[in-house]
Amino acid sequence: MPNRKTNIVRRTVAVPRQLVEDVFSVAPPELKDNFNRLVLISLRDFVARRRAEAFRRSMAEMAADPAIRSECASMAGEFVPAGLDGLKS
Repeated sequence: MPNRKTNIVRRTVAVPRQLVEDVFSVAPPELKDNFNRLVLISLRDFVARRRAEAFRRSMAEMAADPAIRSECASMAGEFVPAGLDGLKS
């Protein structure tokens, strides 16, 4: 249950012993004694990687969309005249 005062959710999970040993074997020294912090960091990293991957997929879809490519080319063309503003030719 969430603790309304601290916004903390407590969960009990079963983790294979070998995984715990593997985690501690690669953990930085400052985290070797704090399994909770290791789990938090790992979950945050997981979320960040998933969001980054979703963003990359969205960008790839946009890059492949002919309508978006056409609009981007049109917009880029509008800026060509201003591209050399202030520069001596």
